Amino acid sequence: MTTIPGKGRAIGYCRVSTDAQRESGLGLEAQAASIVATAARLRLPLVATFTDAGISGSAGVEARPALADALNALRRGDVLIVAKRDRIARDAFLSVLVEREAAKKGARIISAAGEGTETDDPGAVFTRRILDAVAELERALTAARTRSALRAKRARGECAGTQPYGHRVNGDGRTLHPYEPERAIVSW
Repeated sequence: MTTIPGKGRAIGYCRVSTDAQRESGLGLEAQAASIVATAARLRLPLVATFTDAGISGSAGVEARPALADALNALRRGDVLIVAKRDRIARDAFLSVLVEREAAKKGARIISAAGEGTETDDPGAVFTRRILDAVAELERALTAARTRSALRAKRARGECAGTQPYGHRVNGDGRTLHPYEPERAIVSW
C-alpha cells in the first residue's frame, strides 16, 4: 500500500529515552521538524504530534501514553509519521505489534528517514524487520556497555548511580565513604 498524497491525515510521534534528552529538547525538536517536513512532502495535514519524553523504546505501549494516544488518534487512511523507525520501538516484536495496530485501523507508519516504510512490498517489509532487529541490538549493546561501566566504577569504589544508603560521596565527587548515622540504622 503506497500513501496517496492528499488522502487522510498525518499524526506525528516523537520519543527520546533519557531525562537529559528530554530536558535539552534538541532531539525532540529535530524529530518534530522531520515529521513536519515529511507531512508536507506527502501533502498531508499534520493534525497532532504526540511525544513520549524520557521513556525507553523497549517500554510497552501501556508505559508510553503518547504512543497509545497516537495509535488511538489514527483513522482509516491516516499516516503515523516518526523521524526514524526506532522511535516506535527498540524491540522487534513491539515494533511489529505497533505497526499491526496501525494497519488494523487502516493506517500506516511512515519514517521520515525512509527505512522501507512507504510501501508494503516484500523488500520494504524485509528492510523494516532488519531495522527493527538492529534497533533491538543497539539497545542491548548500550545496556551491556552501561552495566559494564557501572561494574567497573563500583569495583574502584566509585559512586555509580544513586549513592547507596549508609554511604556518602567523598569530596572528589566519585568515591564513597561510610556514613555512620545511616549505617547504624542499617545494622540495627
